[in-house]
Amino acid sequence: MSSKFGPAGKAAIAFIFVTAVLDIVAMGIVIPVLPLLIEEFAGSNANAGLINGLFVALWAGMQFVASPVIGSLSDQYGRRPVILLSAAGLAADYMLMAVAPNLWWLALGRIIAGVTSASFTTTYAYMADVTPPEGRARAYGLIGAAFSAGFVAGPLLGGVLGEISPRMPFWFAAGLSGVAFLYGLFVLPESLAPEKRMAFSWKRANPFGAMMLLRSHRELLGLSVVNFLLYFAHHVFSAVFVLYAGYRYGWTTWEVGAVLAFAGALDMLVQGVLTGPAVKRFGDRNVMVFGLFGGAVGIACMGLAPNGTLFALSMIPNALWGLAMPTLQALMTQRVSESEQGQLQGATMSVASIAGVVSPLFFGAVYAYSLKEGSLLPYSGLAMLIASVTLLAAAIIGWLVAREAKRAEAAAPPVSAAPPHL
Repeated sequence: MSSKFGPAGKAAIAFIFVTAVLDIVAMGIVIPVLPLLIEEFAGSNANAGLINGLFVALWAGMQFVASPVIGSLSDQYGRRPVILLSAAGLAADYMLMAVAPNLWWLALGRIIAGVTSASFTTTYAYMADVTPPEGRARAYGLIGAAFSAGFVAGPLLGGVLGEISPRMPFWFAAGLSGVAFLYGLFVLPESLAPEKRMAFSWKRANPFGAMMLLRSHRELLGLSVVNFLLYFAHHVFSAVFVLYAGYRYGWTTWEVGAVLAFAGALDMLVQGVLTGPAVKRFGDRNVMVFGLFGGAVGIACMGLAPNGTLFALSMIPNALWGLAMPTLQALMTQRVSESEQGQLQGATMSVASIAGVVSPLFFGAVYAYSLKEGSLLPYSGLAMLIASVTLLAAAIIGWLVAREAKRAEAAAPPVSAAPPHL
């Protein structure tokens, strides 16, 4: 990959890749066991669906508030200190949840996790610092692959450790976050040069002020709508997947972890291997739209799958979704200056967090209603089908935005060459 910093830039990409893997493995470890721990406190599968959706919304709400603040802080003080503080905060949070005696403690843990994990905006800003615009889709694909690698190892470890004790995955996750902190402390270099930093401002750091940046360009605004719908659909997994798989297919914690690992491996392949060549051949916009359509087909297949085998196989077309995320990010970064990358990532994460607040509440309620006696729509896969329609809408809007942007570029007058010196 080309880098603005040559070998040093490539080393920085490797450093941030390892940091992201460690953080996501820690997050992935708790995925198979947290909903089950909630169910233990809540008393029933349906109640757990509602409460888990509420917890995900709480986590996303904190990201909505914290993301633009953290993004703006990284624009002023650099990316490295923000990433270090996040890793330390996540370690403390996992220890808190490991000893949580009731739902209130788990809720506090979700609040802390929402604040600390908001620094993932800084990870994307870091990549924008060390890669040129034309290489960002591939760079974001590598970060997506790092996330996917974490979600391969994390759920598998969580499933195994969860069979021993529902609390053990949290302790293990705390240890990994501690390792990520130490790794960053001694190895991770700073990516934002002092002369490119921007002074912190509450006008830009509050969520609504940060999102004003998204109105600065017509294509950027349209892509923000796609971003919202993408994350809205995505949260069907965090809200109901574990409970749905156990209810409909009778999967154990280990089986849920294995399927999540399979999905992560597919996503790692798509984002880490396929994104770069696809973008080079077809362009960012075309690849983004194709990925959204593929994801819509995959989720629809999941909602209709009559057995666990077909559900797992539906992960294959759904993995095409991974093409959309890095290309969407790359297109958005090309519309702002280098000093605004942190603010942009904070703004886009705020949009994603709004989706993260309303989506889990919505899908949790849909799932609970679909299991309710006397429901007019008594189908447990209903939430998956609604998510598929949402992603299809994102694909259509993305296609319309891309078409308009291409027309505008074609109609723009060419830049005239400078007159020759006489």
